[in-house]
This record gives sequence, C-alpha cells and structure tokens, in this order.
Amino acid sequence: MSWDLSERAYRGQRWAARTALAAAGLAVLVPLAYGGVGGVLLLVAGAAGLCLSAVAVWWTLTLRGPLRWAAAVLAVVVPAALVALFAATLFWALLVSVALWTLAVWSGRYALRGTGSTRVRVMRERKAAPPKRPYLIMNPRSGGGKVVRFALKERAEQLGAHVILLDADEHQDVTALAREAVAQGADLLGVAGGDGTQALVAAIAAAYDIPFLVISAGTRNHFAMDLGLDRDDPAACLDALTDGVELRVDLGFASGRPFVNNASFGAYAAIVQSPSYRDDKIGTTLELLPDLLSRQQGPLLTARAAGTTLDAPHAVLVSNNPYRTDDPFGLGRRDRLDAGVLGVLGIRVDSAAEAAALIIDPAPRGLTILTAPDVVIEADRAEIEAGIDGEAMVLPAPVHCRITPGALRVRVPRKRPGVPPRGPRMDWRRLRKLAATVGRTAVHRRGPFL
Repeated sequence: MSWDLSERAYRGQRWAARTALAAAGLAVLVPLAYGGVGGVLLLVAGAAGLCLSAVAVWWTLTLRGPLRWAAAVLAVVVPAALVALFAATLFWALLVSVALWTLAVWSGRYALRGTGSTRVRVMRERKAAPPKRPYLIMNPRSGGGKVVRFALKERAEQLGAHVILLDADEHQDVTALAREAVAQGADLLGVAGGDGTQALVAAIAAAYDIPFLVISAGTRNHFAMDLGLDRDDPAACLDALTDGVELRVDLGFASGRPFVNNASFGAYAAIVQSPSYRDDKIGTTLELLPDLLSRQQGPLLTARAAGTTLDAPHAVLVSNNPYRTDDPFGLGRRDRLDAGVLGVLGIRVDSAAEAAALIIDPAPRGLTILTAPDVVIEADRAEIEAGIDGEAMVLPAPVHCRITPGALRVRVPRKRPGVPPRGPRMDWRRLRKLAATVGRTAVHRRGPFL
C-alpha cells in the first residue's frame, strides 16, 4: 500500500514536471505566434530596453547636474515605454503568457519538491528551563518607540525580568551594562533594540556562555527575522522567558567587533559615515556616489576569502552565514545561522556596460558570491570605513572578519512564526529528466537534510 502511495506521488511529480515544461514553452510561443515577426522584434526590444535602463541607472549614480537628471528620466521612461508597448501590441497574449509562466513556476517547484534539489538543515532546538535572573536591556528610541508602544518593560517585569532602560538623552555603554548584569548574577541577557545593540550584548552572552534573548523592537529586525521570531509583535518574544527553547547560532566578528547580521565595506560604508546621512539618506547618497564609484574618493579595497581575491571591489558585504541569492522571494534572508561560515558578496562595476551585464548576464564578472570561515579586507590606507550591523565606524586596516560557530545560545519562544522554508530552485535540466523518465528512478531518494 505504501509503495502504491509512493508511486502515485512520483507519478504526480512527473506530470507536474511535464506541465511546467509545456507551460513554459507556451509562455514563449503564445506572444510570438500572436505578434509574428513583430513579437520577435518586441522581445529583442525588451532585452535592449533592460540594458538601456541599467545603463541609465549607472549614469544617474555616477553623473551630476543636468546629465544626471536626463539619465534619471531615461531610467524611468524606458521601462514605462516598454510596458506600454507590450500592453498595446500583445495585450491578451501578454496576460496569457504571464499566467502560463506562473503555472510553469508553480508546477516546476511542486515537481522538484523532495527530489534533493533543496537541502537545508533546520536549526536544532534544545529544551531550556526558564531563567531565574533574566536581565533585559531596552532602548526606548529603537523602532520608533516600540518599547513604550508595546509596554515591553511592564510585561517583562511581570514575568520576573530585571529591566535596564537606556536613557534617551545620554549615551550609555551597552557592553558595560551587560557585563555589570552578569556580575550581578544574570543567567540570561536580552535586548529590545536594533541589531547593532543586539550584537554588542550577544558578544557578552557568548563570552559568559549564558542564553541570549532577542526582542524584535528594532526598525528592521533582520536577526529576529532569521531566528523565526514575530517582528510585528515584539511582546511575543518575551514568551521565551516562560516557554522557550534554545538555539545554538554563530557569531561574526570584524577585527573584534561582533555582528549578528553583516559587516559592509566600500561605497555604502563610506556613505553612512557622513553626518548628513541620517537626516537625508537619498540626497547624501546621490552626492557621494559619483566620486566613490569613479574611485576619486574612498579606499581602494582588496578582499581575500577562500583562496579567492576580489580586486578593487566597490562594495563587499560579509555576513554571519550566507544570504539567499538564488531565490527572488527570499532575498535578504538566511536559511540558517549555524552553518559556521561567512557569506561574502562583492560587487565591482566600472562602466555602464558592466552595469548592464549585471542585468542580462546570469554570471556577471562584477559579482562575486562565496562562503568562507574568514575574510581579510585590505585597503590602500591605514583605516577602513565599515558598517557593522548598520552602525557606522572606522577600523584599522586590514580588517579580519571571522565567524565563531555555535558561540551564541539564543532563547526563543517555543511557539513562533519560524523561518519560511526555501522553495526548490527551478532547475530546468532536472525537470526535463523527471518529465522523461518512467518509474521510481525519476526522483532521487530523500536526503537527510529534508
């Protein structure tokens, strides 16, 4: 009976693969058949328009004055004109093509689910007894005042936590406060604040091997997101004090400075150093980018990781575990925080042609993506601007980035939204094999990571 059910599932996957291939083929043929030679020319025009749009964006970022405004207009007008042209000439065919592509992607992902194309190990949970002396540091300014809005201090104190409320008008050493809490007998440290504050306290928790509690009271809460916490209700994170489990996650360091998300170097890191950036992000970025991208300002960087050398990248992002890069629906997320490797993303674009290549080339030369246990960032000067979990700082060159596997014991609620699973990558070659085969050999056995 179980064999019949298994064979039925394999048969369903095969037919889903065939449906995906047929729908993808029709998605291309329908507009071509509807538009004839004009349809082919429209596809060529669309590809050329994408390249021109990328070039216009590059000019917008690297030029100043009237030429910049002309390029900005071009960057907006070209895509709009393409959409209008396709809608006017291929209206119904275009709608049908989009629907077919949607069907092809959905069927393809269904067919590939369970074939071994996605191998992601979930972070292991461990049972954890409630803490006896939890200390929580809360920043009332973070996230637009979430600490006050969600009454986090009052709720935490009702659960037996000692709350340290940061003074909104006075700078306080968060690291010193965390060390003092440990000296007073804290058996758990927690933070309601941004990721930069989270990282500083997390390093103290890791150093003393005591649990760390993340409360999603920051603006973006990237670390909380990748832990599967509820970012819309920071008060729900406090459930970990009474009904929690423990995760062992990694912690990154950039020349001794801890980070839970990432450390960035290059153009972005130089821009956030500007005093005007906080009040006028777009204006400051547009003012500084031309000189940074043309290398008239900023350091000349070299990054070395896993035997690979990145020469003169415009930007390097080193992350605590790699971000998703092959799933447009999961960009900015990390599948795991316990893989024990840094993610490295480097970008170098020296011309408008290279900017266009980032759009049309599936493997552009200017984009480097890899993983490594450590990364060295060198520069042609004694100091390097860096953005560590969004905090602007200057570090002595060279900067050594490393990861400490399993350094941090994170306490999270047992009941939480969780991290959305990564869907299988669309692999058309695997789909063709799956659609053509008959019998159980069409699908690989499920691996231990599924």
